[in-house]
Amino acid sequence: MQVSVTDAKGQLTELVRRAEAGDEVILTRHGHAAVRLVPVKAIPDRKSRRALLEAVRAAGAAKANTGPSAARSQDFLYGDDGLPG
Repeated sequence: MQVSVTDAKGQLTELVRRAEAGDEVILTRHGHAAVRLVPVKAIPDRKSRRALLEAVRAAGAAKANTGPSAARSQDFLYGDDGLPG
């Protein structure tokens, strides 16, 4: 939707609401596009937040490496007799 700056003065609140709802609102000056109203930050819905969390989990799982077990990682500190070496 394109609205002249002059006309936008009287309906600014409505234009802001429409931009926040996702409509493209372009203000024109002398018939040429001057500015576009866009929301500062889109509020993500439940579905898109869930998708983002799943993507982060998948990326973390792909980077995780299995290494040696830490259960016996300090065995080198002891001799064959079980005493500190």
